[in-house]
Amino acid sequence: QVQLVESGGGTVQAGGSLNLSCKAPGFTFDSCGVEWYRQAAGNQREWVSSINTAGVTSYADSVEGRLTVSKDKAKDTVYLQMNSLKPEDTGMYFCKTYGRGCGSWGQGTQVTVSS
Repeated sequence: QVQLVESGGGTVQAGGSLNLSCKAPGFTFDSCGVEWYRQAAGNQREWVSSINTAGVTSYADSVEGRLTVSKDKAKDTVYLQMNSLKPEDTGMYFCKTYGRGCGSWGQGTQVTVSS
């Protein structure tokens, strides 16, 4: 199983930006897609975005146009650029690999957006 490490979370005011990272040392994401999920306190984990092995991206309606997922194979890292953040974006953000032989989760990084 690939080890995933998220970072980049923090506390920002509404309208601010954060850039989350999902790093997998020694793994270039050639054989696995990557998904981002978030979980607010007391809520179920929800899917936010994904990028497949070909670089095709998808987004939940709630974040479309504000979040951008990308990957840098040279750095073994997938990013989630978050702009125009809203208080409802608050939660723990996780990355996860998907596809045949994939399925690792990271430990999460906390995002808090104040109004």
